[in-house]
Amino acid sequence: MASFSVSSSSTIIDSRAPPSRQASASSPSCISLPTLPPTPIQSHTRTAKATAYCRKIVRNVVTRATTEVGEAPATTTEAETTELPEIVKTAQEAWEKVDDKYAIGSLAFAGVVALWGSAGMISAIDRLPLVPGVLELVGIGYTGWFTYKNLVFKPDREALFEKVKNTYKDILGSS
Repeated sequence: MASFSVSSSSTIIDSRAPPSRQASASSPSCISLPTLPPTPIQSHTRTAKATAYCRKIVRNVVTRATTEVGEAPATTTEAETTELPEIVKTAQEAWEKVDDKYAIGSLAFAGVVALWGSAGMISAIDRLPLVPGVLELVGIGYTGWFTYKNLVFKPDREALFEKVKNTYKDILGSS
């Protein structure tokens, strides 16, 4: 086993080594480590500000990978010709067909606000002492009733599937 030593005041001793060997500093089971530097002072000096600024600059660096050694980086025209996923193309086409983009944007914003508000309301209700348990029992009861009413017997199940298909056709249109 090789021994590592660096002049310092900190030493780690291997606990698996025999006790007589732990006492000697030259044994292969002793590793000396350098001391830690003092903790930095929390003041806004000029060098601290410069260091923080340099860290911000480093985070904003953009690099491009090359495929082979010595090959030039990809040009912007190559980056622009990448294929978009099908769902993005469909969304772009649908957005171009919209006449009142302001109304759609307003509805989307209102939807996000409503979702945020309902999540806050649900978390507030969840913190009440008895309400979450009661709501859980109501949910379990309704699930049991729905299953018995619509899924247990074959005619009821077929009627439910037909209703779902008709609703799907009403929403998307007959295509």
